Amino acid sequence: MKQQWHFAWVVVFALCTLAAWPMAGMSAEMVDAHAEDRKQLLQIFSEIEKGINEQNIDRMVAQMDENATVIWLNAEASRGHADIKAYYRRMVGTGDAILKKYTTNAKVAAPARFFGDVAVADGTMVDEFFPIRRDAFKLDSNWSVTCVKRDGKWKVVHLHLSANVFNNNLLDEVKQMVWYGAAGGLLAGLVLMFLIGRLTRGKKSAAT
Repeated sequence: MKQQWHFAWVVVFALCTLAAWPMAGMSAEMVDAHAEDRKQLLQIFSEIEKGINEQNIDRMVAQMDENATVIWLNAEASRGHADIKAYYRRMVGTGDAILKKYTTNAKVAAPARFFGDVAVADGTMVDEFFPIRRDAFKLDSNWSVTCVKRDGKWKVVHLHLSANVFNNNLLDEVKQMVWYGAAGGLLAGLVLMFLIGRLTRGKKSAAT
């Protein structure tokens, strides 16, 4: 009897194992379906971030399709490698440029979503800008990217950068300047009223 029970348990265990094995294989296959693609996309992400931090526009553009579009933080659009490089060199560098440099610490918000040979991802950035004519400042921003796979390689076809126009460090500075300006104007007005009062009283005393 014990041998029969033991044999029955062995059969049940074997059947359960066989039933679970295809499901485990399917689950692993689903999880790893884009494993290699994700590695390539993370490499692109890393190269663009390093290119920004090294002020190396060529390193950034190397990850982009020749007809890629970039929407910059100032809402200006650049289309194609030459246009992207021209914008960057106009904004960052020396001479008439606005920035000496800028750096970023970028993060991916969620795993990339795949639509055939198209991948979409997004995330956040903490940017630090070093203007030529003022002190450095930081800005929290967001990014989204669309990549296309051609001949086994992923390339960026669209990169969009954006920031909160209603709440950011620059607006905080402007608000602070407005308060300082208002306080300064009020103080100047009080001083002027005091001086006018003194002058008026002085004239009355002289007339008397």
